[in-house]
Amino acid sequence: MFVSVGSMMPFDRLCRAMDEWAAANPDVAVEIQIGKGSYEPRHAKWVRKLALADYQQRVAGCALFVAHCGMGSIISAIQAGKPILMLPRLQAQGEHNTDHQLATARHVGVRPGLHLAADADDLKVRASTLLASIGSAGVGAPAPIAAHADPAFTARIRAFIEAV
Repeated sequence: MFVSVGSMMPFDRLCRAMDEWAAANPDVAVEIQIGKGSYEPRHAKWVRKLALADYQQRVAGCALFVAHCGMGSIISAIQAGKPILMLPRLQAQGEHNTDHQLATARHVGVRPGLHLAADADDLKVRASTLLASIGSAGVGAPAPIAAHADPAFTARIRAFIEAV
């Protein structure tokens, strides 16, 4: 299992929850990318920062990717064909300056392979459930997305810009 807080802000609530999960599941290898967070895991392997190639390798090599509800993490999971379990950052807990990750969660949470947790306790339960059922119906890889926008779409944007 690979856990990431992303590259911009700390997310100690996610790190602490997954470190607690690692303590309760010592037979599962867990690595957490903690960024600038103050919480340093005691039960999971951890690293503060990863080069992009190393990050992509961790996502591609894991059975389950656990992350905040950021678009970079979501796109990384989809590109790697890995199920992702997400915990949105909350403004009220000082984890972000807005609650936009809650809006993202509402929109992506219905997509196959993209799973949401309501809180830290739910995250731990869902991590166990998802790992136990990887490969079952509904727990496979997320649906792929195109690497580039539809040419007709970009042509319409180009025409609009050129008309201005």
